[in-house]
Amino acid sequence: VQLQASGGGLVQAGGSLRLSCAASGGTFSSYNMGWFRQAPGKEREFVAAINWSGGATYYTDSVKGRFTISRDNAKNTVYLQMNSLKPEDTAVYYCAADSWRYHLRVGVGNYAYWGQGTQVTVSS
Repeated sequence: VQLQASGGGLVQAGGSLRLSCAASGGTFSSYNMGWFRQAPGKEREFVAAINWSGGATYYTDSVKGRFTISRDNAKNTVYLQMNSLKPEDTAVYYCAADSWRYHLRVGVGNYAYWGQGTQVTVSS
């Protein structure tokens, strides 16, 4: 499956952005989906995940209550709505697909398919 992330940009602290990730070349509903991010000089880290049906989600603690992951299987797209953005949210954001459907996973190595990344910059 091929993934294409979009929607990043420059926003002031407290603002909002919605990232999108369009999938092609596979059966989108076969995959659990995740969002990760990587700040300069840091390792790539888990942000949020959603199961294949959209019925289960999981977030890293730092984004709980501010970010919402969702998906539209009819449009082969997963979203990340980011509200109340903080400067520490600045990173390149990546979407990823995990073919293991039985539970949500947070490890970078668990996801076999990755999008190209979209830059999110939050100014203070």
